[in-house]
Amino acid sequence: MDQFKGQPRLPKFAIPKLYDIRLKPDLVEHRFAGSVAVDLDIVAGTSFIVLNAAELSVTPDSISFTVGDSSTVFKPSRVELFESDEILVLEFPQEIPVGLGVLSILFEGILNDRMKGFYRSTYEHNGEKKTMAVTQFEPADARRCFPCWDEPVCKATFKITLDVPSELVALSNMPVVEEITNGDLKTVSYQESPIMSTYLVAVVVGLFDYVEDHTPDGVKVRVYCQVGKANQGKFALDVAVKTLELYKNYFATPYSLPKLDMIAIPDFAAGAMENYGLVTYRETALLYDDQHSAAANKQRVATVVAHELAHQWFGNLVTMEWWTHLWLNEGFATWVSYLATDSLFPEWKIWSQFLHESTEGLRLDGLAESHPIEVEINHACEIDEIFDAISYRKGASVIRMLQSYLGAECFQRSLASYIKKYACSNAKTEDLWAALEEGSGEPVNKLMTSWTKQKGYPVVSVKVNDQKLEFDQSQFLSSGAQGEGEWIVPVTLCSGTYDVRKSFLLQSKSDAHDVKDFIGTADINDWIKLNVDQAGFYRVKYDEVLAAKLRYAVEKQLLSASDRFGVLDDSYALCMARQESLTSLINLMGSYREEVDYTVLSNLITITLKVERIVADAKPQLLDYFRQFFIGLLQHCAERLGWEPKPEESHLDAMLRGEILTALAVLGHDLTLEEGNKRFQAFLEDRNTPLLPPDTRKAAYVAVMQGASKSTRSGYDSLLKVYRETDLSQEKTRILGSLSSSRDPELILEALNFMLSSEVRSQDAVFGLAVNREGRDVAWLWLKDNWEHLTKTYGSGFLITRFVSAVVSPFASLEKAKEVEEFFASHGTPSIARTLKQSLERVNINANWVESIMIEESLTDAVRELAYRKY
Repeated sequence: MDQFKGQPRLPKFAIPKLYDIRLKPDLVEHRFAGSVAVDLDIVAGTSFIVLNAAELSVTPDSISFTVGDSSTVFKPSRVELFESDEILVLEFPQEIPVGLGVLSILFEGILNDRMKGFYRSTYEHNGEKKTMAVTQFEPADARRCFPCWDEPVCKATFKITLDVPSELVALSNMPVVEEITNGDLKTVSYQESPIMSTYLVAVVVGLFDYVEDHTPDGVKVRVYCQVGKANQGKFALDVAVKTLELYKNYFATPYSLPKLDMIAIPDFAAGAMENYGLVTYRETALLYDDQHSAAANKQRVATVVAHELAHQWFGNLVTMEWWTHLWLNEGFATWVSYLATDSLFPEWKIWSQFLHESTEGLRLDGLAESHPIEVEINHACEIDEIFDAISYRKGASVIRMLQSYLGAECFQRSLASYIKKYACSNAKTEDLWAALEEGSGEPVNKLMTSWTKQKGYPVVSVKVNDQKLEFDQSQFLSSGAQGEGEWIVPVTLCSGTYDVRKSFLLQSKSDAHDVKDFIGTADINDWIKLNVDQAGFYRVKYDEVLAAKLRYAVEKQLLSASDRFGVLDDSYALCMARQESLTSLINLMGSYREEVDYTVLSNLITITLKVERIVADAKPQLLDYFRQFFIGLLQHCAERLGWEPKPEESHLDAMLRGEILTALAVLGHDLTLEEGNKRFQAFLEDRNTPLLPPDTRKAAYVAVMQGASKSTRSGYDSLLKVYRETDLSQEKTRILGSLSSSRDPELILEALNFMLSSEVRSQDAVFGLAVNREGRDVAWLWLKDNWEHLTKTYGSGFLITRFVSAVVSPFASLEKAKEVEEFFASHGTPSIARTLKQSLERVNINANWVESIMIEESLTDAVRELAYRKY
């Protein structure tokens, strides 16, 4: 039996064809019983059957294998569950004949509270605490619910039967075919599913309301949620109905199931999960309340619904062959969710907001401890860690880069043929490249391999030298170190105007082009911008002459919003990597004082708060100047927007108002703090006051916490009161995200302890980890003190990695890095290994950046001048 231990994949001698599963959850005892009968095709003679199982107790006497049409029944002589490998090995006394047969097993399990496998979630109904049963099987947790071949390539069909309390709603992937009630219990049977992978099987049992609609094709779409919240499902329902129609046309293939249910689950680790025909969501990602949800919440619901429905084709219909190709699912669904959202809400300018996705991808991929888009997976416990910004955001960004290179029509056509070809089966990255290559005639495989098989990305340096434009590429690393990578880079550029665009492939370390040939009659004194509209996944470094012209172009708003975003973001990254001075970065930031675009300002705020933090470590004596400069930078926009929503204002202005005011509160702007506190008092007296609409609540909460301390704690206690009285998840997470923003370490510790109390769902504790600089050491001590509790609560899921990165990454000293390393040397687990390395690398980057700022002589004069400059 030992030959099967320690293997990344299951042996291939048995192929599942159909699962007949019966489950009986006990919502009082938090257990379940079940049976499974699997139609197997034995493709090679063997005396073993090996499949996945974890945390299940299997009844050995119940196990049998019935051969084909005969009545020959084989009973295993040995049954062993290897927990560390999550496999069940059955050894039979004689060889099982090649051909069809049925494997039957009875088993029992626990409805766990770890938000994976078959688990329990709690909710209130008429003031009474209730339990629901929910499944979350991606990536490899179906094995915690029933013994199975738990790999994406092992697709089969599923017949599911549930025995549940008769008053509850029981949902699965397919419509109900029969429901028989027998007293307090009912047996619900569902249609046989189309062929799919185990990670997409889903079951939910609880008390729910729903709203319903139909697509023009007659697909029934429902949004389920807790009783009394049905109205909050209407927005997502509308988005879903329109999106299904949109994808049917885009992929040239109709949605393949008769119904689509989407359901809000109170306890849910991820944002959402694309189970075939029964998509599960966090409440914050599915429900929208007209009165108490912010514009940002609305946008999140739309993009998450569009993302999960994209998976119904890209992931469910065509499935990756193994987790190495996870990015195919996630990168693609992220990219196409923007396509759908843009089609439904063009006024949101969602493609310029896509740059936030790219930037997150670039930030993670600038680490030496990043990983390639396609990453080798050797054990199920490694899969969780690759659900990260590389698989989702870099994946989406390289798809956008390729689509931009091939052209939208050609890309769509080739994609539709890929989906037709691999429908109901599995595909690898190379299969997608082959389809796009065939459709476009371009060497897609050669072009894209450099982006998916190696980690990192290039910085393209450009300078004008003697009537020539000279280009160089080298791997960009945030540490400032030299990387080895080389890419085929689709370079685009404009000069002085967007009317003439040039593009070429940079296929070697360097290249040069004659200026006249390249930009024709354009004036050599004009600005030159590479990576037009930031369509490429790379950074650009300009020589001083070109950089000065771009700074002028930013100030005069001659560049598109995407390009203004790109110039700033690249400059910030180069500054962090110590390839550009902080003086140069803040001079560039000064050019954005008149900026009005949401996405550009949102990034300016992010960079402002990061720089403020690093200056506090490097040159605390300059901190007041920096804050004054940053407040001046954001004030123009804050004054334009004010605290009150304007009639008919745009969705983007509503989102921006909240972000700008929150930033000003964090920077300690007196007027904002005063106003925030005043409006919060009005809100305490009347939760429906027009003085504090949802978009500005976070800003007011942060303003209140800025003044709260252990001795003056009324603001903190009032916020907790609001938390306890609301049943809207979005409001709760807004408050959790504000509680730790006090400047008093003692109160920060109290807020962190509250995150682990029974009042906060374990999925939500991570929202309270964003402490300020004063809270860093407290948060680290707290993490160490609670580490055992955290590992027990979160197991090896990806939520535990959020604790590590949020608490460790903000440090900026080599001593602290050493201390963290020493702690985790004896407390680490394999599931946080990658995250820990990345977080420690960030600490080192911060420490080196601090050191370089300490010796930057020009900084003092520059920031004084900017702080006092009148515009």
